[in-house]
Order: sequence, then structure tokens, then C-alpha cells
Amino acid sequence: METQPATDDLTREVVDLMAGLVALFHREYEEAAAARSLTGAQAKVLALLRRGPMPMRHIAQTLSCEPSNITGIVDRLELRGFVTREADPQDRRVKLVAATEAGQDASAELRESLNFAREPLAALGEDERRTLRDLLQRMLTGATL
Repeated sequence: METQPATDDLTREVVDLMAGLVALFHREYEEAAAARSLTGAQAKVLALLRRGPMPMRHIAQTLSCEPSNITGIVDRLELRGFVTREADPQDRRVKLVAATEAGQDASAELRESLNFAREPLAALGEDERRTLRDLLQRMLTGATL
């Protein structure tokens, strides 16, 4: 039988604060996407493609959604000239989605418009931001995503 980690008042407070930050981030992200006539899902696909071309199935898995949903999102991004679909040179049956220059520009512009990170983090010094980064990396490394 697996034991659950103890939940104390401090842990609950930290979880509540993280939930508030996540909600703030999602609200601002959706607003920034809408200001560029993108849905949040379209913006997330473009952000994911900053890593480089990837199979549609991988996009669906990363965003925890059905492959058929990704097909619709990619269709709409392709119509706007933000992405292309190409056959994977390793396996011609697999379609790779890649951001075009216009898609990369739209994603970069959206990312730069987000005040979410700049405003709250501006109150922290460089050492504090580095410590926060290290703690978040440690938490994510221990998480099962």
C-alpha cells in the first residue's frame, strides 16, 4: 500500500498559492492568444513547436488531448500560414508539424506580451529567481507528468 505524503497547513498554503499563479497565467495566456485571434490551444501548439517539428501524436500526448483535436487545431493554423505538415523522413506515414516563420513570430510575440512572469518576478532579486527556478525544476523532476 502506497503512503500519501503528509498534508500540513504550510503545504496546503503553498498548493493554494501555486493554483492562484496557474490560474493567473492561464487567464493572461488566453487573453494574449485571443488578442492575436488565436485560441489558447492554437497558441500552445505554436509554443510547443518552438522546440522544432514534431509528430501530431506527440503534440496530442504533450497537451493531453485527442489526436483528432490536434488535427483540427493544426488545420486552422495551417490555413493561417503558421504551420506546415510534412512527411517524417524516418517514417513517411508520420506527419510532422513545423512552425513557419510567421508561426514562430506569432508565438514569440505572444510570449513577449505576457506580463505574468515579468510582474510577479520583478519583486524578486536574481538570486531569489535562481533559487525559485531550481526549486521548481526539482519539483517537476520528481513529478510524474
